[in-house]
Amino acid sequence: MTRFSYKAVSANGDILEGELEAENRDAVVERLRAQGHLPIKAEAQKRRSGRAGGGSLSGLFQRKTVSRKDVVLLTQELATLLQAGLPLDRALTVLGELSPHRPVREMVEQILDAVKGGATLGDALERFPEVFPNIYVGMVRAGEAGGSLETVLQRLGETLEKAQALRESVKSALQYPLLVLIMAGLTLGVMMTLVIPEFTPIFEGAGAELPLATKGIIAVSDFLRAYWWALLVGIVILAVGFQRYIAQPAGRLWWDSQKLRIPMIGDLITKVEAARFSRTFGTLLQNGVSVINAINMTIDTLENVAVVKALGGLCGSLETGRGLADPLTDSEVFPHLAVQLIRVGEESGQLENMLLKVAAIYDEEVNRTVARVMSLLVPLITIVLGIVVAIIIGSILQAMLGAYDLPF
Repeated sequence: MTRFSYKAVSANGDILEGELEAENRDAVVERLRAQGHLPIKAEAQKRRSGRAGGGSLSGLFQRKTVSRKDVVLLTQELATLLQAGLPLDRALTVLGELSPHRPVREMVEQILDAVKGGATLGDALERFPEVFPNIYVGMVRAGEAGGSLETVLQRLGETLEKAQALRESVKSALQYPLLVLIMAGLTLGVMMTLVIPEFTPIFEGAGAELPLATKGIIAVSDFLRAYWWALLVGIVILAVGFQRYIAQPAGRLWWDSQKLRIPMIGDLITKVEAARFSRTFGTLLQNGVSVINAINMTIDTLENVAVVKALGGLCGSLETGRGLADPLTDSEVFPHLAVQLIRVGEESGQLENMLLKVAAIYDEEVNRTVARVMSLLVPLITIVLGIVVAIIIGSILQAMLGAYDLPF
């Protein structure tokens, strides 16, 4: 049996906290529901390490901003509370009391104050543009206007959760290749600055003419030992200059265009943007947002500027009655399968459902593509490192054997 800490809302709206022993989380949820409560959280207790005084130290490292994960959790919990019949102000009060993070609590309190002052939830959320983008606020307003706020929030929470899961899967997949690349760089650095200099006195003492490859490796080693600081400064300057360049609209457009041309990486970016576009657009249409407004909101969620530019004519095409599939084909940035499925959705009158199906398909495609790219990238880094190390060792051996007139 595992001990779980839970938080729930009673039938009269009171917050309940406590602990239960059960086989799993589902058993805790069922027990709370049987008692007439609405479960909000049920987490297995973790063994505490260290003394109780460590809690004050951990407070020094608490986050100062509201993260995307906070927004996902906030949306899902608010939808659950509204579906349970709590009024909006009471639901926001409960959310503020439940959140363990101060930035979230403070933000919820400000939203609650605005709602109590007569503002709609959409107007209150609009005061935090860095947390709630235009698409989020637009969907909330559509839900309020249609009297289906809890349904809209539930769909929005599911959409945000899937988008977050996709983002996390890509990030986690890149961690191992990045670690391998860093270790490869450190290995070469140690060889060039510590190992190669140990052989230099031997070559000088032999007095023999060194092969050209060996001279080049020794020259690189001497440069790194003498001017490593200049190399670091140069890398920092280039990195800062590049960041400033791509921060400009023209630079960002150039860089995003180049990323689309990289083998495998460009295909991955296209699939990610196709999944994001389809999910966002389909969700907006499902919640009653007009097509033109939905397109504008959806394009704002895309991250690749080159893709955004290619899709810039969608609104004009829709206004002229041309439809969505043809301009997507003309943009040349959408996968062919996605365009064909969208065309079928338009012809059958099930566009929003087909868009969500496209999003699900390309979520899986992205996961498979990431796995395939990573399975090729790590061996590629290893092979390149092996070739470089082999060249260095071969050059040193050639020089040593040549210095003592030994056959190579």
